[in-house]
Amino acid sequence: MRKILVVDDEIGIRELLSEILIDEGYTVELAENAAAARAYRNHTRPDLVLLDIWMPDTDGITLLKEWVSSGLLTMPVVMMSGHGTIDTAVEATRIGAHDFLEKPIALQKLLLTVNRAISRSEQRPHFLEGPVVIGRSNVVQELKQRLERIANFRAPVLLEGAPGCGYEACARLLHSPNSAWKIIDHEMQGLDAPLDILQAHRGGTLFIRNIAELDKTEQRALYILLSQAERHNVRIICGSVTRIASLVSEGVFDDRIYQILGGHTIQLPKLRDQQDDIPEIAAVMLQEFIIQKKLTPRQFSTAALNALRLHTWPGNFTELSNVVLSLANIAQGELISAEEVQGAIPKEEVFTNGTVFSLEGPLRDTRDAFERAYFEHHLARENGNISRVAEVAGLERTHLYRKLKQLGITSTRKND
Repeated sequence: MRKILVVDDEIGIRELLSEILIDEGYTVELAENAAAARAYRNHTRPDLVLLDIWMPDTDGITLLKEWVSSGLLTMPVVMMSGHGTIDTAVEATRIGAHDFLEKPIALQKLLLTVNRAISRSEQRPHFLEGPVVIGRSNVVQELKQRLERIANFRAPVLLEGAPGCGYEACARLLHSPNSAWKIIDHEMQGLDAPLDILQAHRGGTLFIRNIAELDKTEQRALYILLSQAERHNVRIICGSVTRIASLVSEGVFDDRIYQILGGHTIQLPKLRDQQDDIPEIAAVMLQEFIIQKKLTPRQFSTAALNALRLHTWPGNFTELSNVVLSLANIAQGELISAEEVQGAIPKEEVFTNGTVFSLEGPLRDTRDAFERAYFEHHLARENGNISRVAEVAGLERTHLYRKLKQLGITSTRKND
């Protein structure tokens, strides 16, 4: 049942709107001022907010701006005012409000506006959601436009970029809701039976992680997937941290695969290429973690957001997400400080120390050294809790156990 939050300092208006909307089948929550609305939104995401502009503690426009800056404006907001002007309506919609209602509110106008706002929110293209397309920088707008252009097609897509650039997030943005979704990882032996996979996920999406690591046998399986995908109405999205064109020219990758994928190749930007978007991205991530994991409500201080913006983020979205999740769990107060951010950000030498992660040896050795340090760090921080480490790393527990065994890491396998 859809939930609507009504924010108005006049009890008569709150009760009248509540009665009307409940009769229409909505669940209604009431807030008598901005403070109550703020507290409610910090814990719950309603499907719609009806927000009065003129309130004694904080006006609705100011509250709307707060939600925008803190990443909490993830639902449609309809402003209400008995003193409405064209300028006020324009200002509200410019900030992010969906619509504007003048009091006294006509019944039909109210229901039409509410239904339209919720309907448009539910029908909003899914490629407009997610941290990889948050922001106003040119690189984000270009990425969003490219995703929009191919979102409604079933052609296979190749996503290329640096590690941690949000491959899976982008793939999910292109995935059709309410259809099959499957992640294939060559280490999980997901390419053993390509035709069976296509049959089992008919009408859905297959996301294949880092195809640059596929051996010849796995490349042949991928070619079968790609060549038979249209017949099974399956969309295939591939990720790669290495340019496939370069691998083809070196003779180590199947040219037939690149011929199929090359037509829809998207280069994912690095996080440092959208530096000014980082505060907004981090704020949205923080609120999503708080809501999903039912954590204590927190926000970043201005200094904390600036500290996040100035970091170079060599691990891109993956590194930022890990830092924000850590802060959501361990920050001391409701306002996260710059000092706490600095303490949570991995030191640069983790990525550049030649004695630990030698850049001179084979890639596999360097990667194993990094992964060993990564998992040992998180196992120590989580006191050996495998479930928590799997959650932080974004892995299934069975995959994590296999990875730890491969790296020669022993754990106590705590799961509570």
